[in-house]
Amino acid sequence: MARINMKKITNIRNLGLNTKIRPFFAQEYFQSRIARWLLLLGGIVNIADWVALKIFIKPIDFPIILHYNVYFGVDMLGNWKEVFLLPFIGIILFLINTFLSIHFYRRKERIASYLLLMASLMIQLSLLVASISVIIINY
Repeated sequence: MARINMKKITNIRNLGLNTKIRPFFAQEYFQSRIARWLLLLGGIVNIADWVALKIFIKPIDFPIILHYNVYFGVDMLGNWKEVFLLPFIGIILFLINTFLSIHFYRRKERIASYLLLMASLMIQLSLLVASISVIIINY
């Protein structure tokens, strides 16, 4: 049986958060300019989505329009807080695609990794357009 070095284990537990996170971002994946730019743009678009909704959607007591269809008109009303579901879904999909992208990049599937990041950026842009349309319809 291998002997466990208790001093080494306690040293690992005492490491700060910075020293635990730094190796994650030191991976080869984050050295790729394409991956960095797609991650940065996706994050900026999602933050812009949150900010736009925060600025234009104010807390009110009556329902607001959440979805409008050209053929049927208004087809979904709801509480003002429900508008923030769009950027939240964006974050969830962004994280899922990012971790899948890292997985494929480690397996030397660079094209699949970049396609996942590009799809994530397109999703973020689509959700931003949806949020802007909700803002326009309500004002």
